[in-house]
Amino acid sequence: MQIHKTSIPDVLVFEPTIHGDQRGFFMETWRDDWFSSISPALKFVQDNHSKSLQGTLRGLHYQIKQTQGKFVRAVKGEIFDAVVDIRKNSPTFGEWTGVILSEENKKSLWVPPGFAHGFYVMSETAEITYKCTDYYAAEYERSMFWNDPEIGIDWPLLDTDILISDKDSQGLPFVDCELLP
Repeated sequence: MQIHKTSIPDVLVFEPTIHGDQRGFFMETWRDDWFSSISPALKFVQDNHSKSLQGTLRGLHYQIKQTQGKFVRAVKGEIFDAVVDIRKNSPTFGEWTGVILSEENKKSLWVPPGFAHGFYVMSETAEITYKCTDYYAAEYERSMFWNDPEIGIDWPLLDTDILISDKDSQGLPFVDCELLP
């Protein structure tokens, strides 16, 4: 497993070693000792699986309490995964980074607690799995506009309609969001 830093040093890309032959492949997708060396105090408590159609944009989501770290992987299809640092005391506060996760590249993204998270589906469909460091709590969930010009995420949008939930279409601009200390 190779671990790569992104433009925001706390956000990491995990690239597995793939062992393959004519039968298929094998890879380790998760090991506690890899993660413990990065964030020994955090443990995963919940696994999620999501399926979405091409053009779906989910996010940007975060929780103001029970903040969740997420270890995200596309197991089918291809997504552009984006995160925004919403920690007011962080040197990268307000910055974003993004990475393509796909069935083909088999990479995973570590999104620490304190980041808004979202993804856009580039393939016909995509399925993602992600581990969370705290439980989902609807009462603490917030949504930031995915296309807020103050953040300026460079989404690789296809020439199709964007599919977005009512909740996400009612997200707030970054300047009006309830953020983390």
